[in-house]
This record gives sequence, structure tokens and C-alpha cells, in this order.
Amino acid sequence: MEHEDQVEDFLNWRDGGLIDNDASTELSSNRTALSFQRTVMSGDRTLMSVIRTSLSLISFGFTIYEAFRSFLKNSSLQTDAPRNMGIALVSLGILMLTLGLFNHWQLTRSLRQRRARLFELGIIHHTARIEVSTATAVAFLLLFVGVFAIVRIIFHTGPI
Repeated sequence: MEHEDQVEDFLNWRDGGLIDNDASTELSSNRTALSFQRTVMSGDRTLMSVIRTSLSLISFGFTIYEAFRSFLKNSSLQTDAPRNMGIALVSLGILMLTLGLFNHWQLTRSLRQRRARLFELGIIHHTARIEVSTATAVAFLLLFVGVFAIVRIIFHTGPI
């Protein structure tokens, strides 16, 4: 019986009615839904900060490697220090990006589960749509760039 009441409330809401004919309940439901959206956007901002830091590490590591490699070509010094430093920085950038993506995935999964539970209870009106954020797509693209950069440093080959 309770589930039928929830369905009826949902249908009334879609037709312009209120939950339990109560404006405060409706407003509370909307605030809850908006708080989920704010949390999702906060997670995206956190992922974007991880992307910025990873991009800096990857690009700085690759630049150190390339700059010192060309400098040492014209020198009698032979050292692996620029290569090792480049590998370390690019690897750190890749590791940080991987952990950031994993944490973002966990947050997204947790929010979807919580939102689905609140929908089942009739507290909110809609479940979350499954979307891939732009930040997630950029993070995966940067991950591939980082892998190509490290392949270039280690094997002296690759598209970069």
C-alpha cells in the first residue's frame, strides 16, 4: 500500500501537484535534489584540480627530459638524471590522475546509490541520469597523453 501511495504522489507531482499536498515537503525535496547536484559539481571541481596538477607534473617532467636531452647531445657529459627525473614526474602525474579518477568514480557511485534510495523512499522525484562529466573525459584523455609521454621517455619512440 505504501508503494502505491508513493507512485500516486509522484504522479500528482508530475501533474503539477505537491507531495502530500504540502508545499514545505515539496520544497524540501527540491532542496535535497539540488544538494545532490551541488555535491556532483563539487566532485567535478575536485577532479579538475587533480587534472591541473597532473598536467603540470606530466608536462614539466616531459619538458625537463626533452630540454636536457637536447642540451646533453651537444655536451660531453652523459647522465641519466634528466631521464630519471622526467620519468619520476610523469609517473607521479599519471599516478595522481589515476587516484583522482578512482576517487571521483567512488563519489559518483555513492551519490547514485544514495539518490536511488531516496527515490525509492519517495523523498525525491527523480533518479540520477548516468552521465560522464567533461572533467572525467578530459582526465582520461590526459591519462593517455601521460602514458604516451612516459613511453617516449623510456623507449625514445611514440607519437609525442
